[in-house]
Amino acid sequence: MAKGERVRGARSGHSGRTVTRRTAALWLATAFVPACTAAPEASHRTVDAVQETLNARAAALVGRDEEAFLAVCASEQSELRAEERRQFRNLADVPVGEWAYRVGTVRRDGAKAYADVELHYRIADYDTAPVVVARAMELGLRDGRWYVTADRPAKGTTQQLWQLGPVTAVHGQRSLVLAVGQQPDRQRALADTADRAVPAVSGAWRSPWAERVVVLVPPSLEGMGALLGAAGDGYRGIAAVTTGETGSTHAVPADRVIVNPSAYDALDRYGQQVVLTHETTHVATRARTTSTTPMWLSEGFADWVAYRDTARTTGQIAPEIQRAVRSGDLPDALPSEADFSFGEDAETLAVAYEGGWLACEFVVGRWGEQALLELYHSVGGQRGDPAGAVDRELVRVLGMDTAQFTARWRDYLRQRLD
Repeated sequence: MAKGERVRGARSGHSGRTVTRRTAALWLATAFVPACTAAPEASHRTVDAVQETLNARAAALVGRDEEAFLAVCASEQSELRAEERRQFRNLADVPVGEWAYRVGTVRRDGAKAYADVELHYRIADYDTAPVVVARAMELGLRDGRWYVTADRPAKGTTQQLWQLGPVTAVHGQRSLVLAVGQQPDRQRALADTADRAVPAVSGAWRSPWAERVVVLVPPSLEGMGALLGAAGDGYRGIAAVTTGETGSTHAVPADRVIVNPSAYDALDRYGQQVVLTHETTHVATRARTTSTTPMWLSEGFADWVAYRDTARTTGQIAPEIQRAVRSGDLPDALPSEADFSFGEDAETLAVAYEGGWLACEFVVGRWGEQALLELYHSVGGQRGDPAGAVDRELVRVLGMDTAQFTARWRDYLRQRLD
């Protein structure tokens, strides 16, 4: 079954701005594609034997037994063994609490097998449920036993951090920063910032969540793109993004905040705190964020939390929309989903984020924080047409439909920014 993944981001600012947010709603489907569609499906006996090999591999990794881990690789393929050894050692500092393979379809061609596999891994003390990664694996049969001959990402999936180099871990009180190619003091500063973000989010969200966050720092912009399955240039101005499966009230794969090291470092301490608090809000609210949650509400709420305890003025937080209002270009409608896309220009994106934040500010100022929380929860719990769901819940929670709310929001922009 395909899993949806909403990717959110925060964008570093220019021209004196501390931070301008930029987010994309990218729903990535994970598809298992047979490595060799011409080969027939293998027997249950072969599937069980492949599973046994991968079970041994997983147990060796969790037990930090390098030789046992390499023992399931085809010994004659020195390049594969060297790569497997590198990846095993790259994971040495990662607190792996679970590592398991679930074998799906296996196709056999004589002494070769092609397997669609799910890797389930969990970071100890942080993940309440495992991250699931699709792998396309090849195995060879020798002396009645299957050995791994290739292990690749399945089509449409992304790289993992340990595939980019040796991972170092810095533990905070409420955070874990996993990085490749970063200085320890940089990781410690990130952990400290994330540690401050967690209680700030809990104080605003007030609903149960893990109250801890895992931050990944790749070595470069290109590495960030590899983790997200896209060209690095698309994230050049993005300081951080959050990934995770949305819309389930059950145990779901863990979120990850992925930091773009260059864009994040361009921010001052205040901007960095805003970025990580914004992204940590997405971690906390993920289970209540569904396809019916409009981007103006999810991103506006994350910004509302990030700026909630700051002393910045409205004009400092929302300079782009202030300029638009003062020039007579008052937005006609609440920000649309398209306004938050990567294809939009920086000004449109800034106005979208600022407009979402001001919509949440409007709700809090007139109806109180509890009303905003109720609106977020109730909209995310609806099914069917998103526009209809938002309209119904605005009426139920605030006593006005979307058109009325939009008109009052526009009046509010004039009052706050004109």
